[in-house]
Amino acid sequence: MTNPEKISISLRPRSQRLIMAAVALAFFAVPGVANARMARAPGAYDGVWNVVFATTRGTCSSGYSVPFTVTGSRVSSAGGGRVSGSVNRAGGVAVQVSVGASHASGGGRLAGNSGAGSWRGVISGDNCAGTWRAARS
Repeated sequence: MTNPEKISISLRPRSQRLIMAAVALAFFAVPGVANARMARAPGAYDGVWNVVFATTRGTCSSGYSVPFTVTGSRVSSAGGGRVSGSVNRAGGVAVQVSVGASHASGGGRLAGNSGAGSWRGVISGDNCAGTWRAARS
């Protein structure tokens, strides 16, 4: 996948969903979690994950559900925005997301068919942070 780029969110609902998706992915970006030497066995977390974001700091929208794809140790977008990230063999996730001028990063952990973590970023010029929950489809 490409490196994380800035994310821009419009006032349209679809753009906001894309931004929240990017933010969700971004919250997976935790330094040291995505180490290529710690790549997990292929297939352990493969699939489409539905990620729901909640904002706990700032005025960014909350409650958006966004799909992401895990293939091997890579995390990518399943519906828009620039997403880059990885999952290590222990389920540690690190992700960076960008859409236009908006960007976010975050981290957390996947286990079985669920996961959780936190994110932070700048969305439409507002500094925001929050939590995320994921479920494999």
